[in-house]
Amino acid sequence: MRIGDLAATTGTSTKTLRFYEQAGLLDAPPRTPGGYRDYPPEAATRIGFVRTAQAAGLSLAEIRSVLRIRDGGQAPCAHVSALLDQHLADVERRLAELRATRAALRELARTASVTDPDTCAEGDICSILTAR
Repeated sequence: MRIGDLAATTGTSTKTLRFYEQAGLLDAPPRTPGGYRDYPPEAATRIGFVRTAQAAGLSLAEIRSVLRIRDGGQAPCAHVSALLDQHLADVERRLAELRATRAALRELARTASVTDPDTCAEGDICSILTAR
């Protein structure tokens, strides 16, 4: 199938497909006698996998590593599981950081709501944000 057909089938752009080729996520297809890319039907499955993996938060390098395992004839399930566990741990850590930031911002907002700008000390830049 030509690149435009593959793009339409997978809901991607031709530019994205060319990028995936350059990034090593999609093998360069054979060319027709007229020089057009002629993708095999399984390219659509591969593009679907790449898009799902990206939506799960995997980087292009991680996706490439999964594809390399599969292309080598192995099931990448253990590798994918490890990647997902790592990403989940990162998300949990970031959520904890965001909760702490939210608590600090709430406290600062409380301070700001009771602060009279006319009483700010002249040496302070802003008494709301000055360490106490």
